[in-house]
Amino acid sequence: MNTKDFKRAALFDLDGVLVDTESQYTAFWKEIGREFFSTNPDFAESLKGHTLTHIYNTHFADNAEARELVRKRLEDFEAQMRYPLMAGCMEYVSTLREKGWGLAVVTSSDRVKMECFYRSHPDFSQQFHQILTAEDVEHSKPAPDGYVKAARSFGLAPEACVVFEDSLNGLRAGRASGAKLVGLTTSLTAKEIAPLCDVVVNDYESLSQLNIEELWQDI
Repeated sequence: MNTKDFKRAALFDLDGVLVDTESQYTAFWKEIGREFFSTNPDFAESLKGHTLTHIYNTHFADNAEARELVRKRLEDFEAQMRYPLMAGCMEYVSTLREKGWGLAVVTSSDRVKMECFYRSHPDFSQQFHQILTAEDVEHSKPAPDGYVKAARSFGLAPEACVVFEDSLNGLRAGRASGAKLVGLTTSLTAKEIAPLCDVVVNDYESLSQLNIEELWQDI
């Protein structure tokens, strides 16, 4: 099917939505925060949803040595970390495919990290029509660029799409795009993400109990 033939699309974040890595990244960036930004206890949380380019340019612009040290540490970390898929996520993706939805991943991860991920899940990319990484957008989340670009790749307005997110920056990006928002409580509480969501779910088991066609029509 041509990507312009879809009437609606599901646009998924990756970390915290399709793959359970948020706790690992939080631990990594907390350690970096303690080392370089000890006066900012929220350093790790503030980075969620941002590309590495944004992180480096914002926090390490004046310290090339520290930037290179963090870059190498992260590269080594991602080469060794685990990439467990969220329970039920690929079954849910398969259900949407059978219903004729366009499927895309919109991640702030870069291609180097994605190569590490694909080594653990070599068939993953075949399950989606589009995968957009940090290199594919000019502005990272919470800017809507990635979700707008993904929608347009299907010949759709974002209003015809549903975004699946877990982080505040990701949800803000989805909201700014004009898409419908499904928030998963895999990283934050329902209370924290509800103001940015049309629907809040705990996991794919509860999401699969919803009629996705009604969800798209009603929210």
